[in-house]
Amino acid sequence: MTTDLFEQAQSELLTLRDLMRFAVSRLNEAEVFFGHGTDNAWDEAAYLLLHSLHLPIDKLDPYMDARLTSGERAAALELIGRRITERLPASYLTHEAWLGDYRFYVDERVIVPRSHIAELLREQLSPWIDDPWAIRHVLDMCTGSGCLAILAAEAFPEATVDGVDLSPDALAVAERNVKDYALEERVRLIQSDAFSAIPREKYDLIISNPPYVNAESMASLPDEYRREPEMALASGEDGLDFVRVLLREAPLHLTADGVLVVEIGHNKDELERAFPRLSFVWLDTSAGDRFVFMLRRKDLDA
Repeated sequence: MTTDLFEQAQSELLTLRDLMRFAVSRLNEAEVFFGHGTDNAWDEAAYLLLHSLHLPIDKLDPYMDARLTSGERAAALELIGRRITERLPASYLTHEAWLGDYRFYVDERVIVPRSHIAELLREQLSPWIDDPWAIRHVLDMCTGSGCLAILAAEAFPEATVDGVDLSPDALAVAERNVKDYALEERVRLIQSDAFSAIPREKYDLIISNPPYVNAESMASLPDEYRREPEMALASGEDGLDFVRVLLREAPLHLTADGVLVVEIGHNKDELERAFPRLSFVWLDTSAGDRFVFMLRRKDLDA
């Protein structure tokens, strides 16, 4: 980042339109990596600038020609500068992440929420869950920020939800989010190494966005992903270490008609080679049908 350019911007750029052009140029010039909520410099700049100005993040056009005070310019430029120099995901700078209409607090103690399971929960996992009101007990394994546990509680109104994670730091973030949504009576947070702290619990639904990055990919991650907790990403040589635990242990914790839903990144082919006798059902998401699988208890038993 060229300090002189930012000092010049502070004195010469007047409107939000000016700052947008400047921010997009600097983000592209610095070749920052996108993937934590946006996939291009324009959207990233719009989000960061609107957030810094306390404006609705989905309404850029009405404010484009608004002039900024010197203090507003300084705050906006500082945010853009930190995004470039520190290579922090935008959500760590703003301490928020969005899944649809749901806002969650995040910081460096958790990965930035971006699970495809979120959009499936908005549809109450239809048609795979026949009666959402019949779901009484849900487990979100590797809950992280608690976002999927919260969305599960919203999707299944009669359910209590257990959010399990090994990291006490992650659970502290999850606790804050659960309180923000006033779900303390329905969402229970548990520190556990997989199922070790819940040996006798049974669930109608288990969801998980577990670590699934393989060793080769971990070695080549962009800087922005390296700012996230490694334990929430890395999962052995082939990326399937934790998925193996889920497939082994889930049958012991699902009710007779229980359902397991797991996100596995780009590991579909590797997973099917590793478990050729399992009949995985691949669920459609906005990114395609290669990233989230479903199995019923009877499939796992077989």
